[in-house]
Amino acid sequence: MRPTVLCFSGLDPSGGAGLQADIEAIGAAGGHAAVACTAITVQSSQAVYGFEPVASSLLRQQATTVLDDLPIKAIKSGMLGTVENIATIAELFEQNTIKAGTPYVLDPVLVANSGGSLGDAKTLAKAFARLLPYATLITPNTHEIRALSGQNDLHDAAKALNHQGVKAVLLKTSHDYDTGDIEQFLYIDGQIAHTSIVPRLLGEFHGSGCSLASHIAARLAMGDDIIQAIVAADRWIHQTLICADKPHADAGTQLIPNRFFHLLSTHP
Repeated sequence: MRPTVLCFSGLDPSGGAGLQADIEAIGAAGGHAAVACTAITVQSSQAVYGFEPVASSLLRQQATTVLDDLPIKAIKSGMLGTVENIATIAELFEQNTIKAGTPYVLDPVLVANSGGSLGDAKTLAKAFARLLPYATLITPNTHEIRALSGQNDLHDAAKALNHQGVKAVLLKTSHDYDTGDIEQFLYIDGQIAHTSIVPRLLGEFHGSGCSLASHIAARLAMGDDIIQAIVAADRWIHQTLICADKPHADAGTQLIPNRFFHLLSTHP
């Protein structure tokens, strides 16, 4: 069977982010996505209007059923929505329901790119402390890394998360600057282990963070080390953004990454 990644995330009706982004990003890497839905959201490609979290008992049932059935090679989590759902996933690790040593990519979603609420950010940030020691890699944006670490300087924030038990932190600077290339720094054990410069593209993108984290998880499931997985995912996500779909003609619209860009050349 294809390497399988179990994803914990919310359902985005627009298909730009959340579980659909996970499924497409993992499939594009050659993996299979199994999903445990954490919330039903009300959102478009441009804004979040509300959400209803899934009960933690139901989330546990979804996850344990999949874990009993499929050979899970990696875990990825995105929007979790409630303290209870965060605790449920932590318990799956603590009780070895998720096999020890399984790579885990934690995308600590606190707010949507559009600024819409996906739960109480301060409360969720504190609750994530229980999950951090199980994360192979955490992929926060600049808002999230500050909220999780309590540090304003981004590099101090990454080091702080390492000290809290996260094996590796991918520091992405894209939200702090509007111009210039995007710098990324991979911190392992408080030290920079890898840097990259990603060309900045015009526009805002709906679901790029979900897609990047899921593609990395799939690459880890396939046997890549962290640096190999990040390099491959950076190349892939850049192409999805170059070929992104524009839902509206408005100049300020958020674009949806085209995670099937490789099929464009096959169209008549």
